[in-house]
Amino acid sequence: MTPSILSSPANLNCPDVIYIMNKLSVLAILVSCLIISACTQETQNQFGRAVQNWTGTNGVLEIYAGDKLVKRFLDIDKLTTAEATQGSAPRPYRYGYGVIDLNLNGDIDAGEKKVYFEFSDYSTSYIFFESPG
Repeated sequence: MTPSILSSPANLNCPDVIYIMNKLSVLAILVSCLIISACTQETQNQFGRAVQNWTGTNGVLEIYAGDKLVKRFLDIDKLTTAEATQGSAPRPYRYGYGVIDLNLNGDIDAGEKKVYFEFSDYSTSYIFFESPG
């Protein structure tokens, strides 16, 4: 059985030690950067609202009062559920951005602009779907 090169410090010359230390230093820096960036993101998530994405890029949200359509939002990128800033409990509302369909014709007409909206999970009857057009 042959002895390991690392078994005796006399077997290592100075350039080998420097090379190994440089590689370990680079590895330690990379691992530290990954850990710091993960912690930073986690910290940001604690301060900001964590959101759950619901769907794709051309959504339609229809709000109903009984069986009557009362509001429609078009061209919604995502519908999100708000979560508490402390803990992970969801808040009882959803929100997003979409073009309000003022005349409920299903098309984006002149004067219909992108707006922020939110609605309650508890009392709102709604349908959210990807636009077929």
